Amino acid sequence: MAGEVVLLDTSVLIDYYRKKDKQRTHWLALVRAGHHFAISAVTKYEIYSGATTGQMAFWDEILEPIPVIALDEVAIDTAVEINRELKRKRKQIHLADLFIASTAMAAGLPLATLNKRHFERIAKLRLVEMDTDLG
Repeated sequence: MAGEVVLLDTSVLIDYYRKKDKQRTHWLALVRAGHHFAISAVTKYEIYSGATTGQMAFWDEILEPIPVIALDEVAIDTAVEINRELKRKRKQIHLADLFIASTAMAAGLPLATLNKRHFERIAKLRLVEMDTDLG
């Protein structure tokens, strides 16, 4: 839904960074669709821990206006529930992805990701439909 706040997964931001033609990125497709954004504290960690010194100014500029949602007690409790269910099904996901998903769910936000393979395992997580024809 246009105007909705969407939690951006790290994969969407990395896609934006790597593509030379920024207009053909999934993030800008979401902007054009009228969405607003937030990121989890885990995404901020992943971005900055993987960035080189030369990339810091780029990420500072990109992330400065985007609210960061903390990994709080509600998100941790949600992560425990999600992990319990995934473990029962033998379909666990990486810890960072688990925390990003639980942050989205605890905040009541849909998640925009290019990593559907992991996140679609979580039944109650709302995923944003991503345009696959961007190249």
